[in-house]
Amino acid sequence: MYRNTLKTVPTLRTLLYGTQKVVSQMPHKSFTSLQKSPLRHTVPAASFVPQRTMFIQTQDTPNPDSLKFLPGVSVLEKGQTMDFPTQASALCSPLAKLLFRIEGVRSVFFGPEFVTISKQEDAEWRLIKPEVFAVIMDFFASGLPVVTDAKPTGDTQINEDDDETVQMIKELLDTRIRPTVQEDGGDIIYMGYEDGVVKLKMQGSCSSCPSSIVTLKNGVQNMLQFYIPEVVSVEQVNDLRPVDEIAEKEFEKLESKMQQKEDK
Repeated sequence: MYRNTLKTVPTLRTLLYGTQKVVSQMPHKSFTSLQKSPLRHTVPAASFVPQRTMFIQTQDTPNPDSLKFLPGVSVLEKGQTMDFPTQASALCSPLAKLLFRIEGVRSVFFGPEFVTISKQEDAEWRLIKPEVFAVIMDFFASGLPVVTDAKPTGDTQINEDDDETVQMIKELLDTRIRPTVQEDGGDIIYMGYEDGVVKLKMQGSCSSCPSSIVTLKNGVQNMLQFYIPEVVSVEQVNDLRPVDEIAEKEFEKLESKMQQKEDK
């Protein structure tokens, strides 16, 4: 039980945007049908083959360079997420590797029922979206696994050796904070707690969002402090492994060499 149960319970969106709805933050939804053109009436009925269809819903996020794609089928198990900040980190996911082949895609993020694509600043959605639609539709029609040899991020697990403060932090993240952030196409991962400072990692659309710091300070930090007086502040950390950093640098060098050859 939380210590401040008698207080009015705030939501993360209330802390971020206040009690009034912010029109610019309301997601815009649109449906795209990838069904092929219907057969002409001159084709004999015996030759008709039902075409597999998929309706992919797109949803804006607070980050203009990130877009949320909802294929209408499960991507990961409930509560799980998976972040691919670089092409080198996508080796364990056939779907992520295909998405990185699309020109302009900077990072890929998987949620339970959605895929978040973050594009490069100079790329245009009108060119990227049709290719993403095609890749997602073809992939789920193939029946291949989304992830092969890696474990997706699950719910924040409370360990036996966690003290009361850490247990409450993890429970708040899982029950009240992560679901709201996942609605915006991202996630927040618990990285540690020390001397009143909660360390969190932003993923998906949140990792490069211009308002990510505002989300941490005005939203997450205020909510944690509301329930847990021991929390002094919240800090964002970057958990990019050295191996991934090296791989990313080598990939950038290769891209640069290929670009120089094309220019010549």
